[in-house]
Amino acid sequence: MRPLAEMPTSVAAGIHTVFSDIDDTLTTEGQLTVPAYAALADLRAAGLRVVLVTGRPAGWCDHIARMWPVDAVIGENGACYFWYDAAERKLKSRHVFDEATRAANTARMAQVRETILREVPGCAIASDQFCRLYDLAIDFREDVPALPPAAVQRIVGLMEAAGMTAKVSSIHVNGWFGRYDKLSMAHLFLRERHGLELEAERERCTFAGDSPNDAPMFSYLPHAVGVANVAHFNLPPDQAPAYVTPSEAGAGFAELAGKLLAARR
Repeated sequence: MRPLAEMPTSVAAGIHTVFSDIDDTLTTEGQLTVPAYAALADLRAAGLRVVLVTGRPAGWCDHIARMWPVDAVIGENGACYFWYDAAERKLKSRHVFDEATRAANTARMAQVRETILREVPGCAIASDQFCRLYDLAIDFREDVPALPPAAVQRIVGLMEAAGMTAKVSSIHVNGWFGRYDKLSMAHLFLRERHGLELEAERERCTFAGDSPNDAPMFSYLPHAVGVANVAHFNLPPDQAPAYVTPSEAGAGFAELAGKLLAARR
């Protein structure tokens, strides 16, 4: 990973879409700071497209798409996206599965949940599970004392043994049935909402993130950026972002926004 300062000004000036994770990328110690929120607003005011891409639940996406200065929110690691249609004054959403499929998967996840809680002492169901539609979120350090890496990997292994896709964020292990991720929904979002193919726009998009579940976006976008705390995960080179900010979390995101905005002046 190269320092953010090494991103060429010509690259920064050409970015038209900023995808960003939320937890420990925009937030700092669980809180959304004023500088990070202001950075979102400043990017959008400057004409950049701002799309949050998170493992957080559909219920959060409803709120964020309505209330924050963003164009859309991709939630539950790529299971859905939400946007507010200002012309119609209506929140809208796009989902990968229908209600029947979601219900069947929820029943299957209930069995996996009980196995994990029994087999991995100290973990818990994430506090936001009640507003999830697609995945099972197991808390290993948000509202519980941080678990060791071996316990986190045990959670991953139990999910995968049940046929689930499992991804580790900075606070949760998220597991779901089906083949989708943050990157696949980013492709779909740009195509459906803006008539753009991400493959053709890779040089003009960036992504900010901090953890292993961001790897699909990091590896696909040549100008992806990690906030400094991404270094805690020691991601392999093929899963790491091209650049890293000087500061961690929300302060790092504000640095990225500052870099992009300065290049446009």
